[in-house]
Amino acid sequence: MAEDYPEPPTEPQSLSAAVLQSRLDTGDSVRLLDVRDRDEYEEWHIAGPSVTATQVPFPKFLQAKVTGEVDPLVADVAGSGPITVVCARGEASAFVAGLLTEHGVDAQNLADGMEGWARVYESREIPCDAATVVQYRRPASGCLGYMVVSDGEAAVVDPLRAFADRYVADAAERDATLRFAVDTHVHADHVSGVRRLADETDAEPVMPARAVARGVTSEVTALPDDGTLAVGSATLRAHPLPGHTTGMTGFAVGDVLLAGDSVFLDGVARPDLEAGAEGARDLARDLHRTLIDRLAALPDDTLVAPGHYGETSTPTADGTYTAALGSLRNSLSAFSMDREAFVDAVCDDIPPRPANFQRIIAINLGTETADDDTAFELELGPNNCAATPTADD
Repeated sequence: MAEDYPEPPTEPQSLSAAVLQSRLDTGDSVRLLDVRDRDEYEEWHIAGPSVTATQVPFPKFLQAKVTGEVDPLVADVAGSGPITVVCARGEASAFVAGLLTEHGVDAQNLADGMEGWARVYESREIPCDAATVVQYRRPASGCLGYMVVSDGEAAVVDPLRAFADRYVADAAERDATLRFAVDTHVHADHVSGVRRLADETDAEPVMPARAVARGVTSEVTALPDDGTLAVGSATLRAHPLPGHTTGMTGFAVGDVLLAGDSVFLDGVARPDLEAGAEGARDLARDLHRTLIDRLAALPDDTLVAPGHYGETSTPTADGTYTAALGSLRNSLSAFSMDREAFVDAVCDDIPPRPANFQRIIAINLGTETADDDTAFELELGPNNCAATPTADD
């Protein structure tokens, strides 16, 4: 809380998370000083090709203020140029940025800290021959969601509860009625916005029937494997893509595939979050069938719009995270592996699970509840829904 931290000795300049993200997007050099504890930093921090980051815990700056040894700490901050100071909520970092400013350092405070960064949510349109398709991006977690708009109707795919109001506002801005709120599967890394949108609008909540079979307790439309959703004059066609979960289902609209957590730009989905390590190999085999057999029905020029992107993902010239399926077939070694080699590759080096994933799954199934503040806190953290990247060098 704010009262736990001393007032800054000099009021520092403030930088919003949205402005910081725009600088990262344009490739500007960014010099960060993260004053959280080492464990917090290692678990989740701001990164990117243009970022130089240094972690020095807040107590060292408290001590430096007393001893007058601020300059040696500044000398240990890697990089050059202005220093943006980061903490969890922008309180400890405000003190440090003020202390550095007092000592003649060009420093600024990241307003609201990592929590503020987690509230950045950007949108860009991706090309589609059948409808307007908007890609939503949450840089803090790598989550991607979508809105499909056609002839005054809209559907949101993989909405986040924290941004439910945003989808309503964006549909209204496009003179569209929100017709459907759709999840591609039972998510483990974020709290779904499907129920919130269904409760607050006339949107019909939809989930794949296989996902509902996992024990979803709320009333949702269970879409069959060959199901379709009419959005204006456009059609969303279900494409079962199991492997990440048994119920993972993509949705094709025109020449775009909203692929959810199946194939990403630089890797494939992890297979262990539903059945644990003991069931991961069976789901990995199913994921291999998805890549080799189920996606084989789609042409190379299909535009894949995934459910996540990672630090190594490169956006297209228009800023969206998409790629032609043919390009992914060429760049990802997963598409050329035999089944058991693939299973070994994705199961033998599985990354840490998303923070609080069991609780988040329970909330998305409807077996547990959480208020908005709790839900937001539960999903803070990095994108851990991908297996070890399988991009060719």
